[in-house]
Amino acid sequence: MAADSLFNQQSYKEAMEIYELNYQLGIYSPAMLLKMAFISEGIGNSELATLYLTKYYDLSPYPETLTKIKTLTGQKELYGYEVSDASRFLLWLVEFREIIVASLTIILVLSLIILWSRGKKLTEARFYWPSVILICLIFVTNNFLKAPTSALITKSPTLIMSKPTAGGEPVDLVEPGHRVKIRSSKDIWYEIEWKDQIAYIKKDHVTRL
Repeated sequence: MAADSLFNQQSYKEAMEIYELNYQLGIYSPAMLLKMAFISEGIGNSELATLYLTKYYDLSPYPETLTKIKTLTGQKELYGYEVSDASRFLLWLVEFREIIVASLTIILVLSLIILWSRGKKLTEARFYWPSVILICLIFVTNNFLKAPTSALITKSPTLIMSKPTAGGEPVDLVEPGHRVKIRSSKDIWYEIEWKDQIAYIKKDHVTRL
């Protein structure tokens, strides 16, 4: 990859331009995110370095990464980085969604070929249930298998509110580095999950991951 060659040659600016283009297209790997974080930190952009490390943490949730994020943000505790076995499994499914859909499609095609070749002999409905189930699995996987939408708090300080209005009660006052799960969008606000409750945060105070 040209960007990796530039990075190895310490041509960081040129490498970063290619990395950023790929990132915007949704083409990135854990190794690429680490390199982007390294370059961003090197030019003094801690916010971008935190963003890339946070995205890297989604793919590879190592404790060392979280420690580095705390260092960059100057915080002792960060909320929103908890990773359960269920969420790791979901992230794994999302990462390999295209392969899963392709595999299920191949199995479906093979099952339909078998049914077609033996159509006259297989008159009972039970022989067609596997194909129906495969079609449902492909539809669900392709349309509903998505990782939860999350965002990184990037503005200092940020108010988390009880309602999507300036007249709501403040729930918390936080510094950059925390992550939140986005439930929905309401005008200039995001409805989020914050410490096991529903709250609201202004869109310009966060960067979506």
